[in-house]
Amino acid sequence: MAADYDVSQSHALMRRATVLAVATACLLILVKFVAWILTGSLAMLASLVDSGLDAAASLINLMAVRHALQPADHDHRFGHGKAESVAGLCQAAFIGGSAVFLGMEAARRFAAPTIVLNESVGIGVMLFSMAATLGLVLFQRYVVKKTQSLAIAADSAHYAGDILVNASVIAAFLFNRFLDWPWVDSVFAVGIAIYLARNAWNIGVAAFDQLMDKELPEAERARITEIALAEPGALAIHDLRTRVSGPNTFIQLHLEVARTMSVVAAHEIANRVEITLAAAFDNAEVIVHIDPIGIEEPIANPATLERVVSSELEAGNPR
Repeated sequence: MAADYDVSQSHALMRRATVLAVATACLLILVKFVAWILTGSLAMLASLVDSGLDAAASLINLMAVRHALQPADHDHRFGHGKAESVAGLCQAAFIGGSAVFLGMEAARRFAAPTIVLNESVGIGVMLFSMAATLGLVLFQRYVVKKTQSLAIAADSAHYAGDILVNASVIAAFLFNRFLDWPWVDSVFAVGIAIYLARNAWNIGVAAFDQLMDKELPEAERARITEIALAEPGALAIHDLRTRVSGPNTFIQLHLEVARTMSVVAAHEIANRVEITLAAAFDNAEVIVHIDPIGIEEPIANPATLERVVSSELEAGNPR
């Protein structure tokens, strides 16, 4: 029951984080839109566009996380976790598009700088945005620590970057106010565009890796091997395969035991290894196959394997 409670608590945290992200982004869009109208700052426009994309990405996250948390069903035996990866790719597309737009607008404004007005209003709005975003990021990081959610981790990464974006907008206002450098507004907008492009790349790569079933890091694979071989009677392992799908981790391995060991004893060892690994990795589904040590497993195509099994059955030697 404790495990079930932990899972339900993790799911509730993930849902809460997605709703809070959408609400925060919508609030920041409103206040930044008013500030942009009052100031005419390109850096403020850049921050406004960034918040608009944050809202779109967070809304996609909300829907993706709700779908990813649905339990496995007849048609999706491994669950729906990859919905998070699809959401990550959508985020990367949104953020990459905004980077291109801001870069083009910054180039246009650099050629024809626009006077920035009401710097105090802009600075106040940015300070408010930084405080709201910081609160959201702290909660998101807490949720990621508890759930290992890729979608929320991606959301948290670019919201954390938004704090730096907001700080750069404040710097642009201060440069313009005290040094009368109207062109610096465009320079900061270019910097924000580059930052957004880098974020888009990182989020896209992480999402693509999950969709392509990339293995866990070598340190994690070494940890799996260490845990498996720590079980008395486990002599070696091979064919270790791992992947991540949303909040779930899948681990499969072949465990070698003594040739003289009974099937029942080997089965008990496999069960203990599965239980230990499931406890060591959150939301892990573990499958352990038992092999007698030193036995090579021939790789055959399905047609060849079918002929071998049929011939053995005919000879009265079922496998």
